[in-house]
Amino acid sequence: MADFHQNGIITTLHNLTQRHLADLESDLLKFSKQRPMGLLLPSLFSELEGEALPNIVQHLKTVPYLSEIVIGLDRADIEQYKHALEFFSVLPQHHRVLWNDGPRLRALDAELQALDLAPKEMGKGRNVWYCMGYILSSGKSESIALHDCDIVTYNSELLARLIYPVAHPMFNYEFCKGYYSRVSDGKLNGRVNRLLVTPLLRALKSVVGNNEYLNYMDSFRYALAGEFSFRRDVLNDIRIPSDWGLEIGVLSEMHRNYANNRLCQVDIARTYDHKHQQISLDDQQAGLSKMSIDITKALFRKLATKGEVFTPEMFRTIKATYYRIALDFVETYRNDAIMNGLTVDIHAEEAAVEMFSKNIMDAGQAFLETPMETPFIPSWNRVQSAIPDIFERLYHAVEEDNKEFLSK
Repeated sequence: MADFHQNGIITTLHNLTQRHLADLESDLLKFSKQRPMGLLLPSLFSELEGEALPNIVQHLKTVPYLSEIVIGLDRADIEQYKHALEFFSVLPQHHRVLWNDGPRLRALDAELQALDLAPKEMGKGRNVWYCMGYILSSGKSESIALHDCDIVTYNSELLARLIYPVAHPMFNYEFCKGYYSRVSDGKLNGRVNRLLVTPLLRALKSVVGNNEYLNYMDSFRYALAGEFSFRRDVLNDIRIPSDWGLEIGVLSEMHRNYANNRLCQVDIARTYDHKHQQISLDDQQAGLSKMSIDITKALFRKLATKGEVFTPEMFRTIKATYYRIALDFVETYRNDAIMNGLTVDIHAEEAAVEMFSKNIMDAGQAFLETPMETPFIPSWNRVQSAIPDIFERLYHAVEEDNKEFLSK
């Protein structure tokens, strides 16, 4: 059972009593009359053929409080899109599938590209961004949850606990981050968060000095969790990255836009497992290696906007400080694992730390060489300013896709 300790400057909502799902859903049904709720699912077509998403859909069929479900579908041709419409047709809630590779949304994307207003690369960030635009255009939801489609341990309680803080009419939270234990099959997982993000934040605090942003980031128990929820007005002004820095970028944007007392984190699952990325020790363009570089650059960029001046010498100091802290964490997690009857591969852990150390330097070099890099997708407020009818057109494109192919 979790304790009630509040760490850092962000409110933590614990799972202290294992409250029954029926009680949570009864509350959410009442809340939905005042704050209609939606769910955003960014999905690859391949996930429809995996083991996780079919189970997720079976659980979602029983969720009584959702007003809409918006699915962003990537890497799908026409036949795969039609299959996706059939796959999700079992959902009793109002739902729409955004065919991101379809001609209607591609045409809209090309128009935005011409104005330098579209995401510059494919990926989860782009998928989420277009889904956010559709949610703004539909106007059906006031509180929205987002989670990945590869959660193999998914159940309805995860969603209920995730959306509860932004759905409760007496709570003033605009944004909620999910967290959970990353233990499965007798192993301690979550290497990037354990061995990169936390020790890097501690190293940055040591080198940069007392910094409110770093204290804020270090308050999150699982900064890389892909599960969060938010109020609808958050969507207008948020600028999210299109690369692997999405989760860090979202947290940074919430720090920029809202006071800390409008943000929280919540324990959403006793066990959590999903598709694992390869560490890719020899390929910086793939797996956890690319992820670590994108995350590190996202932190450097944010600190630069706060007035921090970086130099090659400073990056060397950060790397050395990180390396020592990370190695200490390897021992800490080994001891924690042993006491809990779990296994940790020390050789693999230290190899990951060595890779992350090198990638910190490479991320710093890339940051210095491309000072004008703008990986953030423009906010929907800016897009609407440039194209006043963008929401009507996006809504129409999605509706026409769904209507055309559902009728065949």
